[in-house]
Order: sequence, then structure tokens, then C-alpha cells
Amino acid sequence: MVENAIAIRCNHVTKSFGEGNAKVTALRGIDMEVKQGELYMLVGPSGCGKTTLISIIAGILDQDDGDCLLFGENIKSLRAEQRIDFRAKNIGFVFQAFNLLPSLTLAENVAVPLIINGMALKSATEKASEILTTVGLGDRVNSLPSQLSGGQQQRVAIARALVHDPKVIVCDEPTSALDHQTGLKVLELMRNVALTSGRTLIVVTHDNRIYSFADRIAQMDDGRITKVVNSWRDLDEETEEKAVKEAHI
Repeated sequence: MVENAIAIRCNHVTKSFGEGNAKVTALRGIDMEVKQGELYMLVGPSGCGKTTLISIIAGILDQDDGDCLLFGENIKSLRAEQRIDFRAKNIGFVFQAFNLLPSLTLAENVAVPLIINGMALKSATEKASEILTTVGLGDRVNSLPSQLSGGQQQRVAIARALVHDPKVIVCDEPTSALDHQTGLKVLELMRNVALTSGRTLIVVTHDNRIYSFADRIAQMDDGRITKVVNSWRDLDEETEEKAVKEAHI
């Protein structure tokens, strides 16, 4: 790993949905750089464009204008099958709703990305069991998701995101369904396990209780990044000042 290498670079990325009077502009010229080995948070009000931005970064959506590069690769320029292959090998996802398959065991759920990448079922479940042990669920590999707590299910989702050794892990509200203490434990686990091997972690969140885990925080509003800070304290100060001003309007 090259120290401080740029993992993700967005240059003037724009995105709109709909046409005419129904047109909604989600992103209004995003410029962003995320370093390799960094935990980068996107925060801001609902509807400000956070999920749209990570969907473009992950190659799920195409931007209207601008470039978004992952390790120098412009995903938008790839053919459909190349994009699917690039995403399967390089990107891991942690979803808000866990998205575990209820009829599969934990090991089978975690093995899914490996099977998609062509690994045999036996080898895939063996590797899945190893990563489940890493996240503290080695004794539950044959359990079903319904037999776990919310925090344990989120650990399974993290294991699934890590199992194929992706370079980038994208998390959409990973603690929204968890209580405070469980949410802190999950973020600590993600930081310790995901970042120790130089992966890049992007977290979209409304949960200010987990801001302190970030290396940098980008505040978004109305489709723009308005500020990037190195400390959650700086972000909190700005938020408080804005609230005071609005209270006196």
C-alpha cells in the first residue's frame, strides 16, 4: 500500500432524476478525495445526496457529468459486464437493513460474494467461517439470521463485506437499527477489522454518536459538500452555530 494514496477521486460529479418540472437535482458538482486506509464519513440531512453519491462511487448509478475514479479506474467507462466484475472484486457493501438471506446459515450468507466471484462452495464457506471468527461469531457459523440479535446480524453483514478482500467498503447507515452501545461496538469492529489491512471505508450516517470513529467527515447539504473536517468537534461547532442563527431568523 502506498501511504496516503488516493482511493477515490470525484471531480465535479452531478446527478439528477426525472425531467421537466419533475426534475430533482441530487448532486451539484461534487469534488472529493478519499485516501486509502481512511474511514471517511458523509453526514447531512435526509435528501442531501449522500446515498446517491455512494451509489455512484460503487458503480450502481451513473453520474450525469464529471468523473468518479476508484484507484484510477473510471467505472462509468466500463462495459456492463466489466463493471459487475470490478464491483464484485473491489467493493464491499454494508446495508442499513443487513439484507441477510433468511434460509441460509451465517457461513452461507457470508460466502455469497466469494461464490459470485467463482469460488467453489466448500472453499467459500470455509473462508466465510474464518471471517466470522474474526468478527466474533465463530461459534455461530451454522446458525440462521433469525437466531441472532440485531448487532450480531450487523456483524454478519460486515463479515460478508470483508470476505472477498475488497479495496473499498461502502456503508449506508450501518448503525441506524442498533442501540447506542451496539452501534459503537459495530463501528469499533469495522474500524479495527476493515482498516488494518489498508481498506478504504466510506460511511453514510445520521448518527452523530459515531462521528469520533472517522478520520475525516464531509458535511453535505443540497447536493454539495459544504465542509470537510478532521475532527467531529469542528463539525459539531459548525452545526451548533447554524442552529443558533436559524433560531433567530
